[in-house]
Amino acid sequence: MMDAEGDLQLDLAGDEGEVEGFAVIDREGLRMVEALLFASAEPLSEEELCERLPQGCDIPKILADLKSTYGARGVNLVLVAGKWAFRTAEDLSYLMHRNRSDERKLSRAALETLAIIAYHQPVTRAEIEEIRGVSTSKGTLDVLLETSWIRMRGRRRTPGRPVTYGTTELFLAHFGLEAIKDLPGLEELKGAGLLDSAIPASFLVPTPDDTADLDEDEDPLEDGSLFDDDEDIDLDP
Repeated sequence: MMDAEGDLQLDLAGDEGEVEGFAVIDREGLRMVEALLFASAEPLSEEELCERLPQGCDIPKILADLKSTYGARGVNLVLVAGKWAFRTAEDLSYLMHRNRSDERKLSRAALETLAIIAYHQPVTRAEIEEIRGVSTSKGTLDVLLETSWIRMRGRRRTPGRPVTYGTTELFLAHFGLEAIKDLPGLEELKGAGLLDSAIPASFLVPTPDDTADLDEDEDPLEDGSLFDDDEDIDLDP
């Protein structure tokens, strides 16, 4: 008869092969991956885990087994921005609210700017203003840069060589996205009431792309070029 910890012991069985019809997990590999993920302050990719584990470890299988083991627990193993991390189960997130320090709320202008950058990246300040229909202060961009949700990618090959902006892995991690393509599409935005149901039929939500490679019309940021943006500082309405 299996004891109270029988299920867990079966999941963590150490020998290769099968036990009574159940596939057996690489116990030591699972323990090492579990320890690395718990100890890491940042999510880890399969490549990073592979570098730290002995040769022969089946990383994808170990992660799948670990994800299954934690599936019904208070913390889950999730894929965030293409990397693995333990996160509080979504249905228990309310328990964490009292332990959170008060976070600075972003202004409407900052939220609009962040959304435009996420969907239209790489995008310049002038392009953001054209989409918003109003001027965007440099202070708004500075606030978003301080959150580390956006980054300066490069410079557009146009007169003035304006800085281009894009999102970061921290943006994906904060909003629980596995990849930028997981941002809500047109129908999801409509369903959430974020878009008017009577929008023109020709309206399209751009397909976001946060690839690190520069576009053909972008130049890399040069040393010291982060601070030579001479755009005037305007205040958002």
